[in-house]
Order: sequence, then structure tokens, then C-alpha cells
Amino acid sequence: MLLREEGDRVLAIGQASHAWISGQLARAWGNERFPAPFPYEEVCLAAEQHDVGMSMWDLDPTRDAESGLPYSFMEMPLPVHLELWSAAPARLLTQSRLAAVLVSMHGSRLYRRRKLDELPDEQAVAVRHYLDAQQQFRERLSADFDERELEIASQLIWTWDFLSLAMCLDWSGRVAREVPTVDGGVDIQITRAGERRIRLEPWPFEGDAMTVRCEGRRLEGRYETDEALRAALSSASWETLELELLATSA
Repeated sequence: MLLREEGDRVLAIGQASHAWISGQLARAWGNERFPAPFPYEEVCLAAEQHDVGMSMWDLDPTRDAESGLPYSFMEMPLPVHLELWSAAPARLLTQSRLAAVLVSMHGSRLYRRRKLDELPDEQAVAVRHYLDAQQQFRERLSADFDERELEIASQLIWTWDFLSLAMCLDWSGRVAREVPTVDGGVDIQITRAGERRIRLEPWPFEGDAMTVRCEGRRLEGRYETDEALRAALSSASWETLELELLATSA
């Protein structure tokens, strides 16, 4: 779950809704410099579903005792996070093998960034087991796919995920690294351009602006128990969060 803080209130955005923004970015992506995703439908599906493993947890989340709010994806206990990510790729198999492989690659990218020598031994072993299992999962499915195309698609999904997080969590001054273009990877600078607006440089879409949206539930306080949190979520008002992306020239 993503927690967007706005004053004293928090908008709780499900991981799948954040991933929906990734899908919206994927479907609009492309211009003379930035090639559209390929194969288009499968890569867009993977972008939109990359957090499918989190969807059921977000309906019945656990409370972070320190904050009194649901665990965000950044504070979620490692065993829970691993369990959810382990289940995610297989959930896409009945839709698309390629999308399932790309979701597996995305989860593996996340866990390869972990500093295993800084984790307790038990957790480091669990992460290595996850990475090995995902490698075996991909090897069973990806023999028919072009490795170079997979790597480009995976990097694009990583980029859309990062841009969506930057918008949902109001990050500014961040950089999306090594974004694929027709002539190699470039960095995209993310700059806040006002309330719920960001600028991207260079610009990876046609036109000079686009709008994306997701949905979340508004939480007004902090909660002492899981039961109180879940009751608050079940009665919370739903809100649509619209976010605008602008080219530097806009």
C-alpha cells in the first residue's frame, strides 16, 4: 500500500491502483526518441499488473504499530513481502506467459537491490531462495522470448513503476535512470510543477501533457489495533487522485 500524506490526512492507495498508473503510462509511452513498448499488449499488461501479488493484502492490511497506519510497501515485514511477491508471477500465467515473466523479473530486480550481508542470516537465505525460485520460474517459460526485448521491457516497467511512485508519493528532484531510447539509455529528471503536477525532462510521450489517475481511501487518524484500522478502511471515503505530467515546454 502507498500512503500519500496530505496535511494531517493520508490517502491509502492500493498497490494495484498505483500499478494501474504504470499501465496508463505504458499505453501512452512513445515518440520519436522513446520507442513504444514491444510487444505492446503484453508489456502494458505486465506494467498494469506488476503488483498483482499485493491486491488481496491491501483489502485486509496489517497495521504498522509505529505509525498506526497500514504498512506501506517500504515498511512491510520482509517475510510478508516475499510471500506476496513469490505468488505474483503465477497469477498472470492464465493471461500471458510473457507478462508473468516480466513480473517475475521486476520482483527479482527489487530483491537484487537488497544488501544481503546487512540482513539477518535467516532473511538473507529467504531472499536467495526467492531469487533462485524466480530464476527457475522464468527458465521454464522464457525459452521462446528474445532476451534483449525482455531486458528492454523490464527496464521500461521499472521506469513506469518509479514514475508512478514519484507521482503518488509527491517525490520531486528524483531521476529515473537508464530509460531506453532509440540511441541508448537516458536519465529522466522529475520536477514538481505545482499541486499534483510534475515535469519530465526529457519528455517520453506525444503531445506536451497527459493526465493519469488512481483511487485510494482517505484515512483521518491513527489506529490502535488492526481491527480499528480495517474498520476505518471499510468505511473510508474513496477518492480519485488525478495527476498531471508536463513536458518542459508546456
